[in-house]
Amino acid sequence: MAIPNQVREQAAEQPPEILAEVAPLPADAGVGRAPTGYMLRTLVQGMRPHQWVKNGFLFAPLVFSRNLFHLEAFLTAVAAFFLFSAAASAVYLGNDVLDVEADRKHPVKRFRPIASGALPIPLAAGMAAFLAGGSVAVATAIDLAFAAVILGYLVMNTAYSVSLKRIAYVDVGVIATGFVLRVLAGALAIAVPTSNWLFVCTFALALFLGLGKRKHELLVAVESGHDGTKARKSLKGYQLRHVNVALLLAGVLAAASYVLYTVAPETHEKFDTYLLALTLPFPAFGIWRFNQLVSHSARASSPTEALITDPPFVANMVIWGVAVVAILYSALSGMPTPV
Repeated sequence: MAIPNQVREQAAEQPPEILAEVAPLPADAGVGRAPTGYMLRTLVQGMRPHQWVKNGFLFAPLVFSRNLFHLEAFLTAVAAFFLFSAAASAVYLGNDVLDVEADRKHPVKRFRPIASGALPIPLAAGMAAFLAGGSVAVATAIDLAFAAVILGYLVMNTAYSVSLKRIAYVDVGVIATGFVLRVLAGALAIAVPTSNWLFVCTFALALFLGLGKRKHELLVAVESGHDGTKARKSLKGYQLRHVNVALLLAGVLAAASYVLYTVAPETHEKFDTYLLALTLPFPAFGIWRFNQLVSHSARASSPTEALITDPPFVANMVIWGVAVVAILYSALSGMPTPV
């Protein structure tokens, strides 16, 4: 039998030294014997819908173009979000298929559906192809350029899964570029231009998050006594002191570019306010909080999951979002103004 969800969830809560004693499940365990409902649940788990929160960046152009309460634009952005999420799930499934052997050596990733044997590789690969092709095909109904961005995202991540993820710093650069593509996709979907400062801020922030994940993995490898390079080859090229410097630079760039966007003349002319600059403490706190989480967590879990379950971080982001919407839309008159 494949490992039940409850067992995997309990194991994921254990410290790395305990997880290291658990033998990975053979790849063919449970194939042909698991109930359909169980197989569907493991397939959904392999698609990682909890990671779709990253695709929330698609809504940035909607908010900053003052189209949030424009029904047609809002519904289009929602459709774009789910299409991009389908493409992202295709990437997750495909990457897990390619990484199945490496994941079985990881203290937590060994319990992922494919690595544990709960999700058959042919089914995962087939669903990845279906989601990839389907997301691009349906996206053409919204906008050809939007569909091209999704296709570019899939191609870039295929290259990442095959080779680029093994190159230190290039791997996080690809991840950061993926977030920029999310913002671009959101802008193209609703046909609004976007400030270059928002792209710079997005890239810097995503770079910060990617470097934070690498720092977390380095710390987990040290604390668990296991060689993290067995599960992620690029870790061989990272040194903690260098990552700390890169994190500082990326965090400063993210905060600085956000400020420059809020005080840029074109931003002031379109929104007729400098009040956006007052919201800087919120992203600054989010940057600090993320660094705290990746620096002090001993669990071998994803920092992204730690973020979305951290009450201070979530509360801060909600307050920041409310503040931005209040500032941008309180003085709104006439038609929505593009970014």
